[in-house]
Amino acid sequence: MIEQLIKDRRKEFEAAVEWLKHELAAIRTGRANPDMVSDIIVDYMGTPLHIKELAAISTPEPRSIAIQPWDKGALAAIEKAIRESTLQLAPVVDGTAVRLTVPPLTEERRKEYLKIVSTKVEEARIRVRQIREDILKKVQAAVKEKSVREDEGHRAKDQLQKAVDEFNRALEDVAGKKEKELMTV
Repeated sequence: MIEQLIKDRRKEFEAAVEWLKHELAAIRTGRANPDMVSDIIVDYMGTPLHIKELAAISTPEPRSIAIQPWDKGALAAIEKAIRESTLQLAPVVDGTAVRLTVPPLTEERRKEYLKIVSTKVEEARIRVRQIREDILKKVQAAVKEKSVREDEGHRAKDQLQKAVDEFNRALEDVAGKKEKELMTV
C-alpha cells in the first residue's frame, strides 16, 4: 500500500522537475531561445494570448529570434508586449515578422540570473518537500491506525527519502546545466 502511494505521487515529483526546466528555459543566457518569448502574454483583440499561440517562433541565428505571426494584424501587439516584458530586448518589425537580437550578457546580469536560478530551484525543492510531507502524514496515519506495521512504516520512509533524494539530484542537475550555460561567455 505504501509503495503504491509513493509510486502514485511520483508524477508530482516529476512535475516539479519539469516545472523547473520550463522556468529556467525562460531565463536569457546570451543565446537566442524560443522559450524566452513563447510565454509572453499579448493583448490581441482584447484577448490575452501567449506569443506561441499567435505566431511561429524561430532562431535563425544563435543571437536572434524571429517571430512570424499568422495574422499580420498581431505584429504591433507582439512588439508592444515584448517591449513591456522584463526581457529588456528591442523588437524590430521587419515587414511580416518581429525580430529580436539577443545581446551578450554582462557579468552583473549573469549574477542576477544566477540568483533567479537559485530562487527557482528552491521553489522546486519546496514543492518536493510538500509532496514528501503529505506522503509522510499518510504513512504515519496508517501506522497509527494499525493498518500498516511500524517496520513497514519505517521502510516506507526510507523509500520515500530515496525518491526525494533522486528528485533533488535531478533538480540540481537541471540547475547546474543552466548555471554552466549562464557562465559560458
